[in-house]
This record gives sequence, C-alpha cells and structure tokens, in this order.
Amino acid sequence: MSQPHPISSSPEETVAIVGVGLIGGSLAAALRQRKAAKWVIGVGRDASRLEAAQHAGLIDEGSTDLAEVARRATLIVFCTPVDKVAEGVRTALFGLSSSLFSAGLPLTANSLQLLLTDAGSVKGPICAALADVPNFLGAHPIAGSHRQGFEAADAKLFEGKLCVLTPQATASANDRVRLERFWQSVGMRTVTMTPDDHDSALAMTSHLPHVVAAALAGTLSPENRSLTGSGFRDTTRVAAGDPDLWTGILLNNAAHVMDGIEEMQQRLEAFRTAIKLGNADVLKQLLEEGRVSRETLDQ
Repeated sequence: MSQPHPISSSPEETVAIVGVGLIGGSLAAALRQRKAAKWVIGVGRDASRLEAAQHAGLIDEGSTDLAEVARRATLIVFCTPVDKVAEGVRTALFGLSSSLFSAGLPLTANSLQLLLTDAGSVKGPICAALADVPNFLGAHPIAGSHRQGFEAADAKLFEGKLCVLTPQATASANDRVRLERFWQSVGMRTVTMTPDDHDSALAMTSHLPHVVAAALAGTLSPENRSLTGSGFRDTTRVAAGDPDLWTGILLNNAAHVMDGIEEMQQRLEAFRTAIKLGNADVLKQLLEEGRVSRETLDQ
C-alpha cells in the first residue's frame, strides 16, 4: 500500500459550501472562526439568502453558480439533502470541465486538487452513485439540531463530535488524510467506516429515533397538550426537524430503517405483553435495560 505524501496542515485555500443552512452555516462559521479556510463561498439558489448569510459574517462570498465556483474552489462540501448530493457533485464536475474547455483553459492546480465531500446522514446511495469519482469522499459530521436555517448556525456545533468518513476505494491516500484533517480542523474526531456499516448504525442511532419521536408526537391529542412536561418535550424534540429533509433520509436508508422499526416493534410488544400480563419482573427488567443503556451515554 502506498504511503501518503506529507500534507500541510495549513488552511484550505477556498472552501465552497453548497447549502448554507444549519449545517452549512455552522461549518462556514467554524471555518472562519478557526481560520481553517482562507476563503469561504456559500452556494445556493437564493441570492438574497446568500447575501444575508454574508452580512451575518458566515461566508466571505455567495454565489448561485456552482460551475463557476467549482473552478475556484479547492474543496467543496455539499450540505444539501441526501437525495441531492450526487446530482450536485455531477453538476460541479461537469460545470468545471465545460467551463475550462469552453474558455480554452488547461486544468489548473486548483481543479486537479479539487476535493469533494458532503455532510449527509446516509452514505450508501451517495457513494454508490459517485463510485466513479475518486475525488469524492463521503462524510457525515454527527452534529446538528432540530432548528433550521443559517440563522441557527453555531461555530461550536462540531466541537468534540464525531465525523464518519466513507471514502471511495479509489480515493488517494493524500485525499483521505486531507479530508480527515479538514473535519478535524473544525474540532471533530474522525472514524472511517464503509457506507453500509455507517447506514446500518445511523438507522438505529439517528433515523429510527426520529421516526419514534415523530410517531409519539403524532399521538398527542389537542386536549392533552397542556399536560405535557419536559419528558414529553425532550423525547419528541427531534420531531421538529424538516419533514422534506427527513423524508429523503428515511427513503434513502429504507432497508436499515425498516429493520430498526421491526426491532422497535418487538421491544414495544415485550412491554405490552408484560403490562397486559401484569408481569412486574419482566417489566422491571425491560426498564432496567433501558436505564443502563441510557446512563452509559453520559459516561
């Protein structure tokens, strides 16, 4: 196996963030606060929103022209919904090659070194669709909030959190190290997994919890709203997430999520049976298993 060449830990020259919402805005803020990028460009469809993000100090520049930005960027991060990432990568690469060809320009150092990644919480379909793009390396920073928009951006959102990297088998050793250092530059820890292993794990730790929270919140009747306490609100907090975003996530990780739902149904059935039969010992055991598992998260 070839060894990676020495890679400088200096800031990325120009980072383009496609989708300046909560995650994209927080990433931009972290890059600027930590001086981990010399120039940060926000890319999106709404010029007025990009202008507002620039006025808020999150980005250095906004653009609605991904192809043009791809010619200047050294690293592009797609913080769009998971079902839009592959399309965005193709658009950037096609725009880059077309722009250079039509202008009679050679491939520049920037275009040859362009690294593409994403922040999507489903990796399998994205990595499979981009298997022929060696300079696309999937990533998932496990950090976020139910809040939406760059107005909720937090430069400290990624500090101490875990980022899962799912590089293509054809990715160079240099690109792997470079991506790892990029996410570490905003305060994250990193681990490498296969796309399927990632999706199987996140189905249980993120996607299933969202389904359960949404289902529980959906059972609340209007007459009982005044009787909810912090327990109900804490348990259903993530149900306030963007339905369009989560529809894409759940459908793109359907097989693993369905496995998780089946496992949850079996666990709920065990509770139902214990309660129906008045079996205090089994009920206590089920509750104890949940308590112990939850407590280990804080250790």
